[in-house]
Amino acid sequence: MPRHIVVLAGTLACLVSFSCGKSAPPNVAATVNSRPITYADVDKQFQSQFASAGEHPSDDQSQFQKLELLRTMIDSEIMVQRAEKASLVATDADVEAKLNELKAPYTQEEFQRQLQSRKMTVEDLKAQLRRDLSVQKLFNKEIGSHINISDKDIGEFYNANRASFNLIEPQIHMAQILVTPAPNPDVHNLKNDKAQNDEQAMKKIQNLLARIRQGEDFAQLAQAYSEDPASAQNGGDLGFIAESALERASPELRKTVLAIPPGQVSNILKTQEGYRILKVIAKEPAGQRELNDPRVQQTIRETLQNRKDQLLRGAYVEVARNEAKVVNYFAITISQSKDNK
Repeated sequence: MPRHIVVLAGTLACLVSFSCGKSAPPNVAATVNSRPITYADVDKQFQSQFASAGEHPSDDQSQFQKLELLRTMIDSEIMVQRAEKASLVATDADVEAKLNELKAPYTQEEFQRQLQSRKMTVEDLKAQLRRDLSVQKLFNKEIGSHINISDKDIGEFYNANRASFNLIEPQIHMAQILVTPAPNPDVHNLKNDKAQNDEQAMKKIQNLLARIRQGEDFAQLAQAYSEDPASAQNGGDLGFIAESALERASPELRKTVLAIPPGQVSNILKTQEGYRILKVIAKEPAGQRELNDPRVQQTIRETLQNRKDQLLRGAYVEVARNEAKVVNYFAITISQSKDNK
């Protein structure tokens, strides 16, 4: 074998196994461009998202959950560092405004209970909001500001989909997040996240509802976590559903959907397939909607905007991930542990 191939093989083996003298820094689960994510950071997020009184997951279950959580934290850290480099870090005023928005629907006692249920303090929440808002500023600058939907784009979409704007009866534009108690091989959400049993499904849907209530984007969460193979990749969007179609649903489900105001979400609904959170995007009366209707133009503009945003955001995150220098020491430790048994 040529010597340069032998040297290359040895170098790759060193990078993968860390057997050439490189060891994990103390208490560091991963590094992103040399910035550490500690095991304490992971445990704190784990307590916030997964731990609950009386639950005792096996070691393998908790390790898997922490491994998946760390992957999310790594992606978040990559984006935060990019926001810092672009001088787009959220200000104190930004954080306070968002915090007040989240607190508005609750009394002080109710808000504290919400925090306690996620094992968070106000300072923890502020820190998370600063990161989230900074990343949103980054996306707005790098992605949103470059998306332009023209009148021509709107007209072409309308002409290609004119029949869909002819409502023969009142319709409801809905989206959903579905979590099932048994993993479906046809589900391909962005996180490849699937509940394995009813207990995991209930905990997952509760966590998602809490994140929605705290202001996270419904469509993004649906893309990342929903287990509906038909709608997850579209941000949970189910399109317009005729009111008559609700007659086939249970009376409780029909009553719930009709009572949800546009822009709002339901509580957790247990159905035959699993657990659902529904969002009513809009409600439309019967009749043909013409292109000059501002609601039609707005609907088309938002549809095209969301499609382009999802495409560009996905590509941006992949490029950023490829350019970052990430070392996942936790994953390496787990991988190496199998060789020591």
